[in-house]
Amino acid sequence: MKKVLFAVIAISLIGILVWFGKKNNKAAEFFETETAFKANIVRESVATGTVVPLEEVEIKPQVSGIIDKIFVKEGQKVKVGDLIAKVRVVPNVQALNSASGRVKTAKLRRNNAKVSFERTKKLYNKGVIPRTEYESSELTYNTASQDYNDALNNQQIIKKGSTMGSGTTANTNIRSTINGTILEIPVRKGKQVIESNTFNAGTTIATIADMNVMIFEGKVDEAEVGKLVKGTAIDISLGAIQDKKFPAVLTFIAPKGNEVNGAVQFKIKADVTLDDKFFIRAGYSANANIVLEKKDSILSIREALLRFDKKTDDPYVDVKTGDQEFERRDVKLGISDGVNVEILDGVTKEDEIKIWNKAKKDGDKKEDK
Repeated sequence: MKKVLFAVIAISLIGILVWFGKKNNKAAEFFETETAFKANIVRESVATGTVVPLEEVEIKPQVSGIIDKIFVKEGQKVKVGDLIAKVRVVPNVQALNSASGRVKTAKLRRNNAKVSFERTKKLYNKGVIPRTEYESSELTYNTASQDYNDALNNQQIIKKGSTMGSGTTANTNIRSTINGTILEIPVRKGKQVIESNTFNAGTTIATIADMNVMIFEGKVDEAEVGKLVKGTAIDISLGAIQDKKFPAVLTFIAPKGNEVNGAVQFKIKADVTLDDKFFIRAGYSANANIVLEKKDSILSIREALLRFDKKTDDPYVDVKTGDQEFERRDVKLGISDGVNVEILDGVTKEDEIKIWNKAKKDGDKKEDK
């Protein structure tokens, strides 16, 4: 039994010695280092949005009716006064009956005033009545005649949308009010339209805009809007035009933000300088690169070298003090572009900083030599 016990103990000791030997022979890790450097850092914000004309004008009819004919197409250029469409008036039966009744009444009054005036005129010519009575009768007749003409015109407007004396300038002819390009014609021949008035916006016949004056409309996050300044030069990139940036100037920053998907965003606008080589269509998706902060030739390191304290979240780096010996060094950071970050305090250009993701085994280090 003693021999067996000694044998077991001996085997156990041998196993323990072998395990310790392997552990002690495990290759040590060697970390590479790099130093701080001078760099130009630009912190930018990217605002997404669209490029649209500065002004879009909606052309609306002055009378209600049905589209009789459309004279233009989308994309066509027009000038002030060009005919866009023609509306055929469909009279309202109740309004037409009322207007016809007023015409009949006005005609009766006019005829009665005419008879009275002619009788008064004969008596005046014979010297039977004074001049004042003659002039009063004449005024009554002229007033009745004018009322009759007004009633006829009102009836004509209800029936045809224009008066007899308006000629080709009838309200049924819808004309352009600006020089520009037809962006959209949301109606078709035969569609009923409503006139624009105080109580109704009316039906849009066409949308016209000057495509030579375009702006960028986008949104920025509330964390960055405070750093924006009107007059800042920005670059606009269009999704439809690759490898081309259009210069623009920031002209508007909304005083009020709107919540979008849990984040508050502010609307911005910028005047875009166009290039004659490219035709920019209204509604192109665009990105605006806005420089929030820029510093040249500042002491910097790569952000990948930073570590953060688990309790305080303060940034620090490990600086080399000897052969694979490092010490923690707290740092004060400045601006960052997402790759490099400015170092305000904590390390110098001569300090060797540990690269955490580049560790080598002892054997690998010897082979490199």
